[in-house]
Amino acid sequence: MIYTKTNQTPFDDALIAEASGLDWLRRHLPADKVSVPVVYQVNTSEMQMEQIQASGRWTTAQAEALAEGLAAMHSKPQPYYGFEEDNYIGLNPQRNRRHEDWGCFFLEERLQPQLAMIRDSERRADCHARLESGAERLVDFLNRHCTQASLVHGDLWGGNCLCDGERVWLIDPAVHFADREVDIAMTEFFGGFPSRFLTAYNHHFALSEEYPLKREIYNLYHALNHYNLFGESYWDACERGFRAIESL
Repeated sequence: MIYTKTNQTPFDDALIAEASGLDWLRRHLPADKVSVPVVYQVNTSEMQMEQIQASGRWTTAQAEALAEGLAAMHSKPQPYYGFEEDNYIGLNPQRNRRHEDWGCFFLEERLQPQLAMIRDSERRADCHARLESGAERLVDFLNRHCTQASLVHGDLWGGNCLCDGERVWLIDPAVHFADREVDIAMTEFFGGFPSRFLTAYNHHFALSEEYPLKREIYNLYHALNHYNLFGESYWDACERGFRAIESL
C-alpha cells in the first residue's frame, strides 16, 4: 500500500530532504532490527512512500530491536560533524555545515541559529548573552565527552517511531553526523519510549557517565525549536538547558 504525504511546509525541498534522510537510515540501520519506509517517488509537493499499519503499542521485543538497531548505526564512525546537505527539524531549517569539532558544531549550527529565530528581542539578547558567557566551557565539555561522529536520526521522539504487529519503524528524520547521544536524549524529551529501550541501548552501547548532563544540553536545541514554533509553553524546558550549560 502507498501513503502520499503532501508538503505542508513553506520549503520546496522539505520532502526531498526527508526522502534523502529516510534513504540514509535505510542504508545504515540493520533491516532485521529497524524498518524504514521505502520512498517510491518524491517531488516538491508530495512524496509517495510505503504505508505503515501502525498499532501504537510497543512490545518488549520491538523496544529491544530499536535499541540494538540504533546502537549498531551509532557505532559506525562518520568522517565529520554535520552533513552533506542542510535539512529540517520539524518546520524549521536545520543547518549542517561541516565541522571537525563537535562542540563548535553544536554551538554554531544548533544553538546559535535557534537563538537567532527568537522573536522577542529582549529575550533573544538575553539568551545570546547567556550562551556567550558559557560558550567556551560548553565547547570544551562537549569535545572532551564525544568520542566520534555517528549518523543520527536527529528527531527521535515517540511520534517518529511507529510499531506495527511485528516491527518498529522510523520516519521523519533530521539526519546528520553528531554525538550519538543526541538521539537518546531526544527519546527522553517527551518520553513515551518503554523503559526497556534505554536499558537495552545501554547494554549494546553504553552511555557516557556525562550523559545526564549532556541530555539537558542537547535537548535545549529541541526546546528552543519548539519554543520558536509553538511558544511560551516550552520556555521552562529552555531554561533547564541554559542552567545545564551554566553549571559547567
